[in-house]
Amino acid sequence: MQREGCRMSGGVQEPASTGMITLDDLDNMTDEPGSDSAYNSNGSVEEEAEPMEDGDQDRLLNYWQTVARGHQVEVPNEMAEPIQQLTRNSRTEERQSVPFLLLSCKEKCGEILYEKRQYGKAKWACVKMQEEKYEQSICMGFMKLMRYICEQNSSGTYMGMTIPILTTIHTDAGRSELTRTVTVAYYIPSNWQDSPPQPTDSEIFIEEWPSTVVFTREFAGVTNEESIMREISLLAEALDSPDLCLQDTFIVAGYTNPAAVSRRNEIWFLQRP
Repeated sequence: MQREGCRMSGGVQEPASTGMITLDDLDNMTDEPGSDSAYNSNGSVEEEAEPMEDGDQDRLLNYWQTVARGHQVEVPNEMAEPIQQLTRNSRTEERQSVPFLLLSCKEKCGEILYEKRQYGKAKWACVKMQEEKYEQSICMGFMKLMRYICEQNSSGTYMGMTIPILTTIHTDAGRSELTRTVTVAYYIPSNWQDSPPQPTDSEIFIEEWPSTVVFTREFAGVTNEESIMREISLLAEALDSPDLCLQDTFIVAGYTNPAAVSRRNEIWFLQRP
C-alpha cells in the first residue's frame, strides 16, 4: 500500500473557522488495571503533581509490560524513559485536540447517531504496521510514536500529546474483514505544524493530509477486528447516503491508551473527494 493510503482524502475547501474539542487536564496515573497513564482525562487536576521518584520509571515500565502482554505485545526496556516522560508531562500539561468544524449532527431519541465534521489541512507523523492482529499493530505503532513525541526527534524536545491518535484501516472488497496493514498517526501540535521535527526512526514519516469531511460515531470498549467491523456496519446503517463515503478505507480515532480496558473511540467514514 502506498503512503498516500494514510491520508484523509476529502478534497474539500478549508473551513472558514474551526472549533476545538474541549481540553482537559490529565489525571495522575494509578496502579489500577486499565489505567490510562499516557492519555487519561477525567477532569481538571487542581494541584500540580509531585515529581516522580527514581523507582517510578521501573514501576511504570512493569505496568505497561503487564498490560501489553494481555494483547500479545512485548514492551522493550528501552521504552522506560519515553513512558516516564509522557506520564510525567501528562500530569501537568493539557493535551491538544485536533481542531475541527462541526457541520451537523444526527440524533434519534436523544442518542447521537453520528456527527459530520470538517478537519482542516494538517501535518501528521505516521507509521505503517502489519502485525498479525490489529491490537498488536496499534500498540506497537503507538510505542514508536511515543518515542518520537518524547525527544527522539531532530529538535530533541518533548512535543506534547495530542488526541485523538488515528489508525487508518482498510477492508477487503466485500467489507467482510480488515486487511493487515494499518497506519497509526499522531497530529503534530500547532506550534510545530509549520516545521515539524524529523523523526529519528526511519519508519516514521511526516505527511500533510488535505482538508476532509468525516462522518463519525463514538463507541466504547476494546478495538479489535470484530468490534471495528461491527461499528462500520452500525455507522453505515445510520448514514443517509453511505455511498458518498469511501467504501474500503476508514479511520479509528482513539482518545485513550490503546492498552486501556475502558476506551473512548470513534469510527470515521471519509467523504469522497
